[in-house]
Amino acid sequence: MNTSKDTMMESTATEQADLRHFVDLPRFGPFHYTDSETLSFPWGLPGFADLHRFVVLSIPSNEQVIWLQSIERTEIAIPLTDPWRIFEDYAPVLPESARLSLEITAPDDFALMSVLVADSSEGVVKRYINLLAPVVINLKRRIGRQVMLEGTNYGVRTPLLADPLLSSEESPEE
Repeated sequence: MNTSKDTMMESTATEQADLRHFVDLPRFGPFHYTDSETLSFPWGLPGFADLHRFVVLSIPSNEQVIWLQSIERTEIAIPLTDPWRIFEDYAPVLPESARLSLEITAPDDFALMSVLVADSSEGVVKRYINLLAPVVINLKRRIGRQVMLEGTNYGVRTPLLADPLLSSEESPEE
């Protein structure tokens, strides 16, 4: 039986679970988010095993890139993009273990994004996309993980001809 006290307790728990937070992000400046907007990465991410809570940021001047922003370490923001915007024939097959761990039961349950990588080790910035290990997010449960695809020739450093990190206003003239 649901008493008014029970209803109030549930309502209070929901309100507490959706508290509004403020953080000053080094890359993006002041940002507000609620707990319901966070994504959980229970297994962390390669190179960031200790980071488990992220929010997704989009920058209006560049719709091709979203940023997976760490809540625990605000200096960490990972650029992601829709791989099909760049490689229309991209055809990843998620391993069964990924589907099970993320509780994916239908195609509408998840989003798949690829990590963008910049390398300036040779004095010139080169841009790559990681097609071998996409970030997969269960949209209903708000959990994600980076998944290594199996039995494929996709690479972790597929060269980009155009730079999706540049907005259309910043793109060089052709």
